[in-house]
Amino acid sequence: MNRFDAAPWPLGLKVISALSTAILLGATYILARAFPRGTRVPFAEAFGTGITVLPLAIALISLLFIVSGYELGSEQLLVRRLFWSTRISLSGISRAAHDPAAMKRSLRLFGNGGLFAITGIFQNRTLGRYRAFATDPRNAVVLFLPRRIVIVTPADPAGFLEALRMYFPAISIRDSVSAGGFARPPAGSAS
Repeated sequence: MNRFDAAPWPLGLKVISALSTAILLGATYILARAFPRGTRVPFAEAFGTGITVLPLAIALISLLFIVSGYELGSEQLLVRRLFWSTRISLSGISRAAHDPAAMKRSLRLFGNGGLFAITGIFQNRTLGRYRAFATDPRNAVVLFLPRRIVIVTPADPAGFLEALRMYFPAISIRDSVSAGGFARPPAGSAS
């Protein structure tokens, strides 16, 4: 398997992560001070504790889903997280492209838009619906699989594409998804 680091965090991701973390920690502190302790009201203390830890839980859960790198093999791609890896089958991959504009004007349908990573399900006019495991959208490598589109952001997109071609010699590789009809797949093939 070939290992690739995730692209370094751009300034925007650093700022969003730092500000969001500060806000979530501040909210945890404020809520901890706001809810009274030692009351005789049933469930009041348990409710207050639950509400107090919620912002901290959001920060910690987001941290677990950080994208630290990728491992590319002949059958699968592993997206390295903090304590585990997400497996993506590459069976049937037909095309790939390095396109810094691939994620532009995307609508987040489900996921995280910038707290330690950009991960989840997104949609835009060029690609349709896709799954992202990203840090820096300018390093976006778009993988066209039989039933879905996946975007990863390795630190070395060209090296990643070379390794992909080594494992899949018949793959079509382009410089952008909009070049040569490389955009959205036929209806019903992206999920």
